[in-house]
Amino acid sequence: MNQAKAGRGALPMTKLSFPLIVEQFFRILVASIDTVMLSFYSEKAVAAVGMMTQYVFFINILFNVIAIGTSIVLSQFLGAQKSRDDLNAIAKSSAIMVTAAAAVMTLAVIFGIKPLLGRYTLETEVRQFANDYFLIFGGAGSFFIAFGLLQSAILRSYGYTKEAMVVTLASNLINVVGNAISLYGFFGLPVFGVKGVAWSSVISMIASCVILQVIIAKKKDISFDLFCRCKIPGRFYKLILSVGVPTASESLSYNVSQIVIMAMISTLGTFAMSSQVYTATICRFVFVMAIGIGSAVQIKTGWSVGAGQEEEIYKKVYKYGAVATSCSVSMILLINLFRSPIIGFFTRQEEVVSLVKTLLLLSIYLEFGRSKNLIYIGALKGAGDIKFPVLYGMFSNWVIMVLGSYILGLKLGLGVAGFWLGIGTDETTRGLVMMLRWKSKRWMNKALV
Repeated sequence: MNQAKAGRGALPMTKLSFPLIVEQFFRILVASIDTVMLSFYSEKAVAAVGMMTQYVFFINILFNVIAIGTSIVLSQFLGAQKSRDDLNAIAKSSAIMVTAAAAVMTLAVIFGIKPLLGRYTLETEVRQFANDYFLIFGGAGSFFIAFGLLQSAILRSYGYTKEAMVVTLASNLINVVGNAISLYGFFGLPVFGVKGVAWSSVISMIASCVILQVIIAKKKDISFDLFCRCKIPGRFYKLILSVGVPTASESLSYNVSQIVIMAMISTLGTFAMSSQVYTATICRFVFVMAIGIGSAVQIKTGWSVGAGQEEEIYKKVYKYGAVATSCSVSMILLINLFRSPIIGFFTRQEEVVSLVKTLLLLSIYLEFGRSKNLIYIGALKGAGDIKFPVLYGMFSNWVIMVLGSYILGLKLGLGVAGFWLGIGTDETTRGLVMMLRWKSKRWMNKALV
């Protein structure tokens, strides 16, 4: 049955969230595989690509300003059963904005790569690898990164999370195969190295954009006509940016605070840095379920608020939060039960193993809070309550997480465990504050429609 006729709000949470969980899991898995594949080719290539990945992340944040804004606005408009003209105007205005942003970013990469790399003291080979990778992936690939994010956001907003997941899996498979051909010279082909890896990523994104557009065109309930000559009201641009800019700013703040924390941990030595990286890598597979459920909650809340069903979603979000927390806590407890063999996949250095075991125990506290945070922030943003979670999140990132980690880890001498406690306290207090915000029902007068 067509989702538009059945009513999107009636779509079961499992059907909405499961593809998002699987998609997130494979994103993490493929990123790990990419690093391993590059390490067999050249440690210098790993260093170069790793260094430029942080800038690729910032490019993604820029494009997500539009993709996230579109997702939240579109969800509420769908719930309110707005006209196809309005829905198409939202999608088309978003497409115009991501195209403009991608054009600016392409020029910025082309003309900015040399002065950017000039800020680093690098070996010649590492500098060349970094230059090649960023010019191809960040420059030539910008439009496809931007448009792919937007297409996926639109598809998910209409409830087609399974289709978005399948495309992501196919794109990742193309990327892995392309990397293997580029690095190992299969089928008698020359080894293309880092350039091949970059082009492999671009080709996988081009394939993703084409497949996504074909799927969108076949879904008759999706309004996304790129070539219509309809006039787009300026309020749609403003509405999308009013949601997307604060949300992306919070993401930027969080990730910059993580860079600052890693810089402080580096003063504790290599063992501390390694234990932090290994524990964070393991925990990514723990909170993948909370991320997927949180994304689904954001979409479902948008539909419900747009349809005027605030009281119904108010009660359901508590249930979704309990499920996400149960999953995260169960996963981290299970990992702690088998922590020795799991840590053995990464290292056998006794000092690092001991530290990671301590951090995994502290992760029970961290993942409890993170699961609450992801669900209730998703619900609040889906409801259109953007300003409070963003401003409080930025305050918490720097005052509780960064300052708290500094005091516990360095001043009180708890080392990397103190930093992990600081991160856990940020996640837990923020999760509880967001839950109280949800309970207050102040979000009920923040609807975008």
